[in-house]
Amino acid sequence: MSAPNTAPAQQHRHREAAVPDSVGLSFPRLVRSEWIKLRSIRSTVWCYAILVLLTIAMAVLLGAVIDQGAGQLPQDAVNGGFVNINTVSVSLTALVVGVLGVLIISGEYATGQVRSTFTADPGRIGVVLAKAFVLALATFVVSVVSTGIGVAISAGLQVSKDIHPEFSDPAVWMPILGASVYVTLVALFAYGIGLLVRSSAGGIAITLGIFLVLPVILSVFGQLTEAQWVTDLARFLPSAAGAELYTYAYDGAGSQPGVVLNGWGGFAVLAGEVVVIGAIAMAAARRRDV
Repeated sequence: MSAPNTAPAQQHRHREAAVPDSVGLSFPRLVRSEWIKLRSIRSTVWCYAILVLLTIAMAVLLGAVIDQGAGQLPQDAVNGGFVNINTVSVSLTALVVGVLGVLIISGEYATGQVRSTFTADPGRIGVVLAKAFVLALATFVVSVVSTGIGVAISAGLQVSKDIHPEFSDPAVWMPILGASVYVTLVALFAYGIGLLVRSSAGGIAITLGIFLVLPVILSVFGQLTEAQWVTDLARFLPSAAGAELYTYAYDGAGSQPGVVLNGWGGFAVLAGEVVVIGAIAMAAARRRDV
């Protein structure tokens, strides 16, 4: 009889011994992996490039064109106008990052790469959260930097017309910062939708429907019925609640009937919706086959 061949087993044990104890699926390692994926996708580069271009171009264009008349308007109006100049692009850039939020997860399902991703992290929650963290951080940083460039250029253009916003006033810089927070939350909201439906076309359609079509439907229905509850409900939509994040609050602004949200209230509503969508999507991702 020949002796049993133990070479494969010995080689396997040798490979196991050669693996350092420090190697593991820690959250930082998952984040690093997802960061490599994010910056390797062409759609990421294009979406962020469009975000930067729209943010800076619209701020520069409006800063150069708008002339509120030196000394003819109260300071509140000057401040509010400057905030609008630097946040008007948000309605477009939010849609861009909404598309990106869907694509970064639905693309993995379309190519089948998600199988390798979930094989590396069988629990799935860690990798889902890591992808969300990378998406949120990258979106926020890109938005803040591009907004800051737009603010600097548009401020110079406005000052050259003898228009002087109060840059140190929190009522001015908080909405401008809030625009980047809103864009980031929209990206996470869309990411949750994409994870839930696992389809690029379906996820984009649902996201754009929620942010573009649903507000119009509720607005028309509210005008036809003149029902206050419809107007109140519309204020809790992601786009309406999130708009409070980048809206300048005038001291003399008149009161509105029904439910009224301020910046913090709008943030709480939108963040809550992001968490709910994300929790449902993660629960579905854990139960479903890939």
